[in-house]
Amino acid sequence: MAVPSGVLSNQPPLALWSLLLCLLLSLSSHAQTPTPATTSETHVIWQLKLQGVIGPASSDLLIRTIDEAEQAPVHLLLVTLDTPGGLMSSMRAMIHRILASRVPVVIYVHPKGARAASAGTYLLYASHLAAMSPATNLGAATPIQMGMPARPGAPPGEKDNRTAPQPSALEKKVINDAVAHIRGLAELYGRNADWAEQAVREGVSLDAHAALAQSVVEVVANDVADLLSQIEGRSVQLHNQSVILHPAGLEIVVLELDWRYEFLSTITNPNVAYILMLIGFYGLLLEFYNPGVGLPGVVGAISLLTALYALQLLPINYAGLALILLGLGLMMAEAFSPSFGILGLGGLVAFVLGSILLMDTEVPDFQIALPLVAAFSLLSGLVCILLLTMALKSRHTPVASGVAMLIGETAMTIGPVHTQGKVQLHGEIWFARSSTPIAPHQPVIVSKIDGLILDVSPTLARAHPEER
Repeated sequence: MAVPSGVLSNQPPLALWSLLLCLLLSLSSHAQTPTPATTSETHVIWQLKLQGVIGPASSDLLIRTIDEAEQAPVHLLLVTLDTPGGLMSSMRAMIHRILASRVPVVIYVHPKGARAASAGTYLLYASHLAAMSPATNLGAATPIQMGMPARPGAPPGEKDNRTAPQPSALEKKVINDAVAHIRGLAELYGRNADWAEQAVREGVSLDAHAALAQSVVEVVANDVADLLSQIEGRSVQLHNQSVILHPAGLEIVVLELDWRYEFLSTITNPNVAYILMLIGFYGLLLEFYNPGVGLPGVVGAISLLTALYALQLLPINYAGLALILLGLGLMMAEAFSPSFGILGLGGLVAFVLGSILLMDTEVPDFQIALPLVAAFSLLSGLVCILLLTMALKSRHTPVASGVAMLIGETAMTIGPVHTQGKVQLHGEIWFARSSTPIAPHQPVIVSKIDGLILDVSPTLARAHPEER
């Protein structure tokens, strides 16, 4: 929505705070869950599609959907899952809500070719009933600790003579914690806990039929209709009580993704959050350079606030964020106090390093694209070079303002001027003095300024009348 620049110029603080308040309210308010277009008084089945990496957006969507399902006449919540994995924090929040749900949650790895890898395996084990389509798989659940450096491989020819590197204490703690977590989920619903531990420690995977044979999942179904027919009359454990499922004949309502999910999916994309942060910084910087414009400051403040909200949901390396802020600060210092490139170059190096380290995770979907980092780094470098060039040129530019501009100007004496007197210059009355007496109402040239006193001399025409 376009905002008239005149309004922002007249009242920039009020407009800025109003927009920021609206943004905070929109971020903190709970948006309505994607409810069906038509409601029914009888029990229905809600079907929710979770596809892609597990992150803040999918976690928020599932939690809100379960909250609404508990208030609506929903017999069960069917979640179709296809994910390569994701963030452990988001996964644990989803598991906590599933375990606390008063509505049975059935997770179905679907369609054919889908997978429930890494975090998806934990979700499948946390569901009240786990199902898979043919040609799907699960497993590879070994956690990758954020910021954990990769171990260098042994040089060729030495692999047979060296023992395998032993995991560090931190790696052992992370893996043991994950094993205990997934074994607890497996034992809660009577699933194969030994294979679950293998999936964590060794990263093994299973296809659908092997998972069914090894009691990892309860059902292998070709489609949703086949799944519902197979689970008719099955008993699931819900808060230590047996609940019989009767989905046959119930209406299936496919939930549409709402605006909140789309918004969170967009801003929690690391590339988008990164761009918003830079837009916010440069917008505020432009507003500081030209106070009163309003629009750059408002856009910058909103972008920066949105970026900070997104960054708190992402796996941030705070050292990387600090390096980015340091780099931007040094480049801004270069603009205000030119140091012949020292601050600008140091700021650019810190900015590049911080951008590379910003996302502290090995999940590809939550990493910043290096071409984007390179593009913004190149742009920032060009801006620094431009500002430095302009600063160097300004050193050789004649003074265009101040009292120094009065030297060489022509004034008019008001009375006689010698050791003291007064002249009129640009409509102002100045004290003046001259080494030679000058009559009233004569033009004089300003040769020097001493505080508030002008040193003047007669014009050449008056000094040498014979040269007329």
